[in-house]
Amino acid sequence: MQTDRKIIHIDMDAFYASVEQHDFPELKGKPLAVGGGMYGVVAAASYEARKFGVRSAMPGKTAMEKCPQLIVVKPRFQRYKEISQQIRKIFYEFTDLVEPLSLDEAYLDVTENKKDMESANDIAREIRKRIFEETGLTASAGISINKFLAKVASDYNKPNGQKTIHPTQILDFMEDLPIEKFFGIGKVTANKMHELHIFKGSDLKKKSLDDLIKLFGKSGNYYYNVVRGIHNSEVKPHRIQKSVAVEETFWENLLDEEAVFKQLKIISEELEIRLSKKEIKGKSLTLKIKYMDFTQYTRSKTQEVYFDGNLDFYETAQKLWELRPFDKPVRLLGLSLSNLNISEKKQISVQLKIPFEEFD
Repeated sequence: MQTDRKIIHIDMDAFYASVEQHDFPELKGKPLAVGGGMYGVVAAASYEARKFGVRSAMPGKTAMEKCPQLIVVKPRFQRYKEISQQIRKIFYEFTDLVEPLSLDEAYLDVTENKKDMESANDIAREIRKRIFEETGLTASAGISINKFLAKVASDYNKPNGQKTIHPTQILDFMEDLPIEKFFGIGKVTANKMHELHIFKGSDLKKKSLDDLIKLFGKSGNYYYNVVRGIHNSEVKPHRIQKSVAVEETFWENLLDEEAVFKQLKIISEELEIRLSKKEIKGKSLTLKIKYMDFTQYTRSKTQEVYFDGNLDFYETAQKLWELRPFDKPVRLLGLSLSNLNISEKKQISVQLKIPFEEFD
């Protein structure tokens, strides 16, 4: 087990909902869902709404049944991106080794950092303080020797808290951890493990590598290692981009083809804007459709030459739309371009060995 790295996982608290409550003070302290409504899906829920069982990815109708007083607001993704960029600027003041996972969370490798601070705990505390001062929002942090442990730790004292899992505490911590708290173990896998009488890390640790591979396939190797505190994935600040996508979830379902084509034109134009900023082109275009009943359909076209701008995207998207197998109200449309003109670059990452005594 490599114990000389210092990894922080920063996770904003109920990010979309917290932004809305910050920007509109009259929403503070009230159960709030971003997205949803009768036919949509909840994108985020405030902590007040979570007390009623409202969760992200829950159908809006279910959320309102659980919490009749729920306030539903439209998402403002441009605003969330704007604040996310502010937060990332703070990260980069401490380290260039930042791996964003989404708008509201990221890994930071602070083994070596720009402030020459010895304690990863102090760095996480300072970052959270700066985020609150500059955005009015709270964040939670997890600190440990690898990404898996840092991710688990950041969820431990939410909201607005942090936890360190020191190398001397790892094995005991993992043995006591409920299996559903393991990052990478979803509800279905957790239920399967429960059926096998695996309820905590200590139960998982009793299984041999061969047993876990037989039971869970390739994931068995992952489970065998992480329960022993082993996770060697490095913080990757520059992921190789494989696709560029634009998706739009609609406040009201689209009921006719005219409305669909109008939205496809808007999405095609947005896709061109995103591509032009990065000078990216691609040869494969994929149309994604999500219907009112949450069934999903995708269809792609790949060609020998690069697609050429929004009109090309739009005309191709129309043809792909005509291939759909059925007509139902549409709640989401998306276009993504892949097979890009980006040459892959291998990165060489040097892990500097630094004693762990000053982690706390």
